Amino acid sequence: MLRFFAGAAACFLLLTGAFLIWQSRAERGPGLPGAPTARAAGASLFGGQEALQAPEASAKTREEKRFGRYDKNKDGKVEADEYLAARRRNFDKLDVDHNGALSFQEYAAKGIEKFNSAGGRKGWLSAAEFVATAPPPAKHKTACSCATRVPEAADSSDDNGN
Repeated sequence: MLRFFAGAAACFLLLTGAFLIWQSRAERGPGLPGAPTARAAGASLFGGQEALQAPEASAKTREEKRFGRYDKNKDGKVEADEYLAARRRNFDKLDVDHNGALSFQEYAAKGIEKFNSAGGRKGWLSAAEFVATAPPPAKHKTACSCATRVPEAADSSDDNGN
């Protein structure tokens, strides 16, 4: 037990000494950039004569970047072919027989595959199997869960989809 207290006291003394040394160096150190110091005016902390400048942020907004991704030939215009290219790729993935038209089977292929893999090969799903077909939760970019949320509007459609 005595060794424990001796070790703890030694660690405390070492940490206190290191803290005091660190504080004494901070007092006589170069200071914050822009503060008056003994260095020559305009000299940087790294020995150069020019003061360091923070890099400027890009002026492009999110929409400008999105526009740039769509404008494949970089002519400053998003043409119909460029705009519809991603949708065409998705359509081609669904159009299994490549006849230029989607049948219900082609359109619902992923859903049918998910239904069957969850246990639906018998024609129905139990409650436990149905849970496996739930879509993944949406990823929100909010910093915290305390953000106020707007209540969703009630769905006014009837059973017929109107």
